[in-house]
Amino acid sequence: MLRPQHLARRSAIILASLSLSPLPAFAADSADLQTIRQEFDSLRTQLRQDYENRIADLEQRLKAAEAAVAVARETPGKPAAETAPAKPGSRGNAFNPEIGMVLSGTYANLKRNPEDYRITGFVPGGEIGPGARGFSLGESELMLSANVDQLFYGNLTLAVSPENEVSAEEAFIQTTSLPQGARIKAGRFFSGIGYVNGQHAHTWDFVDSPLVYQAFLGGQYAQDGIQASWIAPTQTFVELGAEAGRGANFPGNTRQNNKPGAQALFAHVGGDVGVSHSWRAGLSWLRHAVQDRSQTDTDLAGSAVDSLFTGRSQLWAADFVWKWAPNGNGERQNLKLQGEYFRRKETGQFAFDTANANLQDAYRASQSGWYLQSVFQFMPAWRIGARYDRLNSGTVDYASNGDFLANPRTRPSKTSVMVDWSPSEFSRLRLQLARDKSREDRADQQIFLQYQMSLGAHGAHSY
Repeated sequence: MLRPQHLARRSAIILASLSLSPLPAFAADSADLQTIRQEFDSLRTQLRQDYENRIADLEQRLKAAEAAVAVARETPGKPAAETAPAKPGSRGNAFNPEIGMVLSGTYANLKRNPEDYRITGFVPGGEIGPGARGFSLGESELMLSANVDQLFYGNLTLAVSPENEVSAEEAFIQTTSLPQGARIKAGRFFSGIGYVNGQHAHTWDFVDSPLVYQAFLGGQYAQDGIQASWIAPTQTFVELGAEAGRGANFPGNTRQNNKPGAQALFAHVGGDVGVSHSWRAGLSWLRHAVQDRSQTDTDLAGSAVDSLFTGRSQLWAADFVWKWAPNGNGERQNLKLQGEYFRRKETGQFAFDTANANLQDAYRASQSGWYLQSVFQFMPAWRIGARYDRLNSGTVDYASNGDFLANPRTRPSKTSVMVDWSPSEFSRLRLQLARDKSREDRADQQIFLQYQMSLGAHGAHSY
């Protein structure tokens, strides 16, 4: 924009050039010449007045803008609650959360009966297995979230299970204004351990969770407690976190104790490699104080017996993710490679056949597992993926109770392939084929058809 002095100089030059320019030569009488001169003088006066008015207007606007900037610099900033106080009677409109829904459904064709599903050599617990045969409602979700005020954010996620049960999957508050990258979360939330654990089911790349999550965390681990995390102010992504909670979910159980039943630590680092590659790696630790955790075992006669475990359960996890998107734009093509390794150790007392013999002795177990998967978007909306899961039942020592329990050493595995189509960011259709060798006798051939639809507000997914 030209300044007023520039406009004044420009108008003076134009007027001077007009006044000095010779008139075209043509045959005219004195009356015509006088008329032309009058029109020229009138035009010159009109142009001068127009430019002077525009210059005056610009000068006034400039002075007003300079005054506003000066006032803003002199006046300290006020919090939102102070600059825009709530009016009496307006509290009914203050609650205006973002509302979103995820609708999910599955058709499953399973060769083996899913009702007797169990990962051989591992303690059963949580929500594991391929689900029911035929058509079933997947885990649909209703999500509500909003900023409480300038200090807190709240989130509620209700999950509807295929068994028509409604539960609070997540219900937490979270700070938004702590300094230096610190954040505190309290309530019910997915633990920050591992990579997949913190993700909702509709963001998974496959229909089901990896075998290591089913064997060691009962599918997915949620915590009732408090989490503190910190993101370092560095170019490389560095996140450190700690949790303390009730520890009621597998591998823990409900205890009558005021002390936290579970503690967790996690660390994540990551960064970019050029403009097309990025990565993230993490280490996690989860500890439970277990009291009378029930489980159903099989004795040497092949009969089911109920047993109890009391002691300490510790889980170590390592995860790694690598992503590729040409020139940082993954809209047309992208590739993701991820893997996780879990190792669990449990020590304590084991009570065998509590309904009858109730034999108690020491118990010690060390087991591990891992998975590796890759998903490739080869064209817009279309992806293919493959995943391989492997478990190792390791060493399980029942002491004297080992004389009565079947204790096979196994290496369960599972191979899955999938293809999905996402016509938009709100809808996805998926076909998945799997060969599940979790049960020692024979493999289960599995075919899944799945739909996932998102409605309403939907927050950004994690890396």
